[in-house]
Amino acid sequence: MSDLKLGLQTGYWGAGPDPRMVDIAQEAERLGYDAIFTAEAWGSDVFTPLTWIGAHTKTIRLGTGIAQLSARAPTATAMAALTLDHLSGGRVILGMGVSGPQVVEGWYGAPFSKPLSRTREYVDIVRQVLQRKTPVVSDGEHYPLPYTGEGSWGLGKPLKSITHPLRDDLPIFLGAEGPKNVAMTAEIADGWLPLYYSPYRQDVYADQIAHAKPGFEIMQGVSVIINDDVEAALQPIKQNLALYVGGMGAKSRNFHNELVKRMGFEEAAEKIQDLFLAGRKDEATLAVPTELADEVSLVGSVDRIRDRLQAWKETPVTSLLVSTRNIDQLRTFAELVLG
Repeated sequence: MSDLKLGLQTGYWGAGPDPRMVDIAQEAERLGYDAIFTAEAWGSDVFTPLTWIGAHTKTIRLGTGIAQLSARAPTATAMAALTLDHLSGGRVILGMGVSGPQVVEGWYGAPFSKPLSRTREYVDIVRQVLQRKTPVVSDGEHYPLPYTGEGSWGLGKPLKSITHPLRDDLPIFLGAEGPKNVAMTAEIADGWLPLYYSPYRQDVYADQIAHAKPGFEIMQGVSVIINDDVEAALQPIKQNLALYVGGMGAKSRNFHNELVKRMGFEEAAEKIQDLFLAGRKDEATLAVPTELADEVSLVGSVDRIRDRLQAWKETPVTSLLVSTRNIDQLRTFAELVLG
């Protein structure tokens, strides 16, 4: 049985930043939270808020959860990570992921093709920059360095970072869902950021992470809602699942829907998607199985949550990432998870 660490996922900004962002980060650090993560979609970016938080904290690790590959060239991501790692005294966790075709093609104007080989090539270039052993080169099809393709002046040359990275082993985490992507994450990354993980269905990912390197971290985001009425507490969880399983992707390809099917909820996943895409979102929420929502969250009374935490301690998960903007909840979560 493992000792779980505790992290905080601040998520995306809405129309603007949360004015309590720094206060929350500082309190999380004081309470013993191990890491704090920011996010990006198609609004606020992932690095700038993390830099602001890092300037107002001292020890808590600073994670990108997740930096989208298509938002930056791999060398640009490496530059941002090594810069922030220096400024924060070696606290950065570089979490990355491919996002999805709707965002990549609709927001970044880039093709979503071959996400696995793109990720592998991207990570290799980032590691080259951070290790700074030789000038960076890549003969891959996605991020060739130096570039010699159409429009090239033929003047590019391999370069090595002017700035010496603070750590050549800065941890790289990947957000991954599909079986091949998770297996690749266990092979090439230092940690994994799953979307949904059930401690009661460990077999879903067991084979893919079986050969991860020693020290491999798994940081699982989990909604914690304290409410004696379990069904009421599960309502926002079900709404979130309906959105992701039903609407975050096309009918023909929705990675979240495919994952829920692999978890054993095939019929429900189909129904949720059909209802959501038909505009019947309330019915889609009602179609989310209570069992599924309950397994991927921690809800109920304090005693119920404490009991269900035992299941998480018997998994390969090393940290739970909670989301809250409430200082009192931060403290309660720390008492529950850290004791």
